[in-house]
Amino acid sequence: MKKSIYLSLLGLVLVVGIVYSLNNPSDDNMNETNNGETETQDPYNEEAVEVSEDSIEVVASDDGTINANNLFIPWTINKHANSFYLSQRDGKVIEIDGDFGLVEIQDVEVSEDILHEGEGGFLGFTLAPDFDSSQKAFAYHTYQDNGETLNRIVSLKLEENTWVEDEVLLDNIPGGEINNGGRVQIGPDGMLYATTGDTAQGDLSQDIDSLAGKILRMDLNGEIPQDNPFEDSYVYSYGHRNSQGLAWDEEGNLYSSEHGEDGHDEINLIEAGQNYGWPVITGDEEQSGMVKPVAHSGEETWAPSGMAMHDGKLYVASLAGKQIFTYDTDNDEVHTFYDEAGRMRDVLIENDEIFTITSNNDSRGEPTAKDDRLLQLSLTEEVSAD
Repeated sequence: MKKSIYLSLLGLVLVVGIVYSLNNPSDDNMNETNNGETETQDPYNEEAVEVSEDSIEVVASDDGTINANNLFIPWTINKHANSFYLSQRDGKVIEIDGDFGLVEIQDVEVSEDILHEGEGGFLGFTLAPDFDSSQKAFAYHTYQDNGETLNRIVSLKLEENTWVEDEVLLDNIPGGEINNGGRVQIGPDGMLYATTGDTAQGDLSQDIDSLAGKILRMDLNGEIPQDNPFEDSYVYSYGHRNSQGLAWDEEGNLYSSEHGEDGHDEINLIEAGQNYGWPVITGDEEQSGMVKPVAHSGEETWAPSGMAMHDGKLYVASLAGKQIFTYDTDNDEVHTFYDEAGRMRDVLIENDEIFTITSNNDSRGEPTAKDDRLLQLSLTEEVSAD
């Protein structure tokens, strides 16, 4: 497979920007005002952009910094050794060698076709803890069965340059035009956690027997852990609208990010078996037996997605807010960290560096000739997006 190397010491090669469609749907809420934004008129009229190894521009500088341009709606960032694995919503994985800037486009082969419509598609993706030897990963993707939109969680194995379905861990998760959730993450307890959305049917979030509007927890083989809070159930917490981020602090406390309906986006401290209120309470509202968020956006809109914890602060990628913001778990303060690249989808922190991806080609952004992008920023120095 042909690979392209772009090194700053040798001079950057400018390539033709990718053609993008403005008709694909958003991952923000698609109600009438859609969490403060105008509704997409035709959410299913989406034309995928063919991203090739020649079109992706990688900039590797002599100080070790790496950035990549001309991606198409990337959803997650994974890093193993010095290689990045970026999942794209249309069903591709982009591997970028951080040492030399080599690019490989990896296909995904699953037993149910990936449905890239609305907010669905190839969403959460995380490498197995033993990836070095197993070459396995876990993924969350949308599909259709007899005309019904659903989501499923699968394990994949990398064979040459293709991720091949290894096992279906859980299927028949409710899906829809909007609010599919989709984040998968392995916790410090070695369990696989997944966020699911309410698919615009808020009552499902309060139904313990439904997998919609939940945070799920399972063994890496798809079995239900015996210490889950509800007997014979994957449900770990409920009452969620559309959670898209998971992160743990140094003490093992779990936090999630969640899209509100019209503002009132949330950061929640998750405890097993608890009810986080949607659609009964939002913001600072309270009701017996329900947990309110530790932070929320009020009348403003964050549309928070992926996040990571570092030194007591959550770094949260914000789509509609077009920023990375921080939430300090000690003093409950929220501050803007970075807001120079548009819609942000995910973050990954390693040492004192933060890696993030944009989602400006998802029809809600204003893509530049370089979008979508992988950016490397310093946690200790001010860095420009240019």
